[in-house]
Amino acid sequence: MSGTPAVATLTERRRFRPLSRPAAFRSVALIFVLFLAASSVPSPLYVVYQQQWGFSAMTLTVVFAVYVLGMLASLLVVGALSDHVGRRPVLAGAIVGEIVALVLFLVAGDVGALLAARVVQGLATGAAMSVLGAALVDLTPPHAPGRAGVINSIAPSTGLALGALGCGALVQFAPAPTRLVYVLLLVGMAVALVLVASLPETAVRRPGVLASLAPRLGVPARLRSDLLALVPVLIASWSLGGLYLSLGSSVAAGLLGLTNHFVGGLVVTLLCGTGALTSLVLRSVPVAVALRAGAALLTAGMAITLAGLLGGVAALVVAGTVVAGAGFGASALGSFGTLARLAAPAERGELFAVVYVISYLAFSIPAVIAGFAATAVGLRPTALVYGFVVGGLALVAVVAQRVRGARA
Repeated sequence: MSGTPAVATLTERRRFRPLSRPAAFRSVALIFVLFLAASSVPSPLYVVYQQQWGFSAMTLTVVFAVYVLGMLASLLVVGALSDHVGRRPVLAGAIVGEIVALVLFLVAGDVGALLAARVVQGLATGAAMSVLGAALVDLTPPHAPGRAGVINSIAPSTGLALGALGCGALVQFAPAPTRLVYVLLLVGMAVALVLVASLPETAVRRPGVLASLAPRLGVPARLRSDLLALVPVLIASWSLGGLYLSLGSSVAAGLLGLTNHFVGGLVVTLLCGTGALTSLVLRSVPVAVALRAGAALLTAGMAITLAGLLGGVAALVVAGTVVAGAGFGASALGSFGTLARLAAPAERGELFAVVYVISYLAFSIPAVIAGFAATAVGLRPTALVYGFVVGGLALVAVVAQRVRGARA
């Protein structure tokens, strides 16, 4: 009997011993993918919600927009919080918020409930993204300093692709299309919460918690020129992503006659899945080369996609989406790889928040404008104009990278 407490204490220590750094890195990457998968799940469901509740493309875009507004608000307020209180508390709070959002989705019966769910999901995702990006950099092994940049570029694209494709498959082939997917995600988030409890804390706590909550965007002076050079490619790639996640399924159904819900999810997967694969393939390429390749592929992909939309040729649209997806992945790899190498530990949370604010403004504002335009003038002209604008932005990004390369 006398040895029992000692055995119990030893068992408890083993049970709560933090994960090793490699295992923690993999766990953070997995949670990153899960969050982005949850964020893209509603995309294939938008058409179903429209059929059930009878709302317009403009309302659909509002539903998309409130998610991004919630995310941006969260990034602005809590983007630097993990630099002061630690990564684990902020990440755990974000997961709890996501669980609340998933429950709201599960019981939603009208547009109002859907709007509430998307707002909460935006807040939770915004809180998670900056801390996840920073934690990946913290946990990167010294012998592979570029690994965090690779995962920061692959994880969002992979999550978006898996969420849209998986949800599209469930909607088309499984029962309870607007319920089952959220039950599965709730299970995933419960597992994520357990993983967070086992993560080692990688941020040194420091004063200034309340001051860090004041909405602000700050970039260290030494990094401003590097970030400024990335802005054109960030805007081009993320505005393309916004088009596909907000109106991609509607374009597939309305302009190309592809009404299968699985195909609607596949539209997003073609872009984001190709992006993730490209980031993986190019992970050893210098970031400057990846950025130039990304901008060029975005330009070429949009040109092919526009040709397909103008001619009503689905095969060309698919080919253009794949090429643009490769540009999306290469751009993300180059952008996050650049910042992951340059940022000091105490700067990472706030710097990644700034990058995601820029990215999601580009992701949301053009998509919101497109939603209103689709209601006013029709889906076809809206998609064409949007495509031409994104192609023009990608061309600007090509020029910007060439100019920076010449100056380097």
